[in-house]
Amino acid sequence: MTADGRTGDLSTGSPDSPVRRPAPSPRPHRSASAADVPQLPNLPVEADTPTTAPRPFTEEPVADAYVSRETQSREEDDPPLAMEALRAVQILNPSGEVTMPRPDRPRIMCVANQKGGVGKTTTTVNLAVALALHGNRVLVVDLDPQGNASTGLNVPHHAGISDVYDCLIDNVPLAEVAQQVEGIPNLWCVPATIDLAGAEIELVSVVARESRLARAIAGHPEPFDYVFIDCPPSLGLLTVNALVAAREVLIPIQCEYYALEGLNQLINNINLVRQHLNPNLDVSTIILTMYDRRTRLADAVEQDVRNHFGDKVLQTVIPRNVRVSEAPSYGQSVMTYDPGSRGATSYFEAALEIAERGVDKVAGHNA
Repeated sequence: MTADGRTGDLSTGSPDSPVRRPAPSPRPHRSASAADVPQLPNLPVEADTPTTAPRPFTEEPVADAYVSRETQSREEDDPPLAMEALRAVQILNPSGEVTMPRPDRPRIMCVANQKGGVGKTTTTVNLAVALALHGNRVLVVDLDPQGNASTGLNVPHHAGISDVYDCLIDNVPLAEVAQQVEGIPNLWCVPATIDLAGAEIELVSVVARESRLARAIAGHPEPFDYVFIDCPPSLGLLTVNALVAAREVLIPIQCEYYALEGLNQLINNINLVRQHLNPNLDVSTIILTMYDRRTRLADAVEQDVRNHFGDKVLQTVIPRNVRVSEAPSYGQSVMTYDPGSRGATSYFEAALEIAERGVDKVAGHNA
């Protein structure tokens, strides 16, 4: 205590400082001993309880996880941009140097299947574009009153446009009706308007009604390498005209059970046309479309078709691909809409296979 009666700081001796207690010194660090750990009661040890500590996770190499057949690998689902760009250049062929084999004579192919929604129009449009981009002169004849092939090629087909109806009913030359497809120099299209819906009835009373389209194609002044005829989903007079005009039949088959049901009826009709109207007609190509590799049904349908038709079935199958469905809404084929997509690549490979088969077939006949 100071002389004036106030309490001072014992540590510093300052009369005005409050009393401060010394800070506690830190306790020395002591490792825990066995005596400090609470003892657990003795419990029975199970037989499968590991007695040794597990190894760290990083010590063992992680094996590749099993990927089911329904799961797509990242390389296939999302390919690198470089690979996608390379495929796009290969398909678009901007230099024009890469060409597919050209046939010695025109190949007139009828794309037919009386079942709707199997990919007839999509197959017609994309095969035609792929062949035209690689040096072939191609003509697409839209024989479906819905005019979907004309839409996919961005060819006007509204009312008042000269179309294939004028060729069938009024004998208008095909050269006056065919339109150049914009952006693809070697491709032409004969459009279809709603007027074609009445052609089935009007052709009934016309002389040589089954061969009207054949005469129109034969009368074109300039030859084509390929003529694709997109048929309606029926077996009426329009489809019969296509079968009489063609030398080959290309049948798209959807990889589902319903697609197989009507196939026998289509083959029977083709045989009737061969016997009575067109002895040169041949089912040359079967193409599997909308293949979904995640399902066992697609594999089963593929095996059934290959076992029945053998070498007529293309090795290339067309998968389900959203880009293929989006392209017509922009008036394009998938070949120009997204050339790096899986759908474009598949149709390009199918077109190349068709071109090579045609050359091999002609070579085999000449031999």
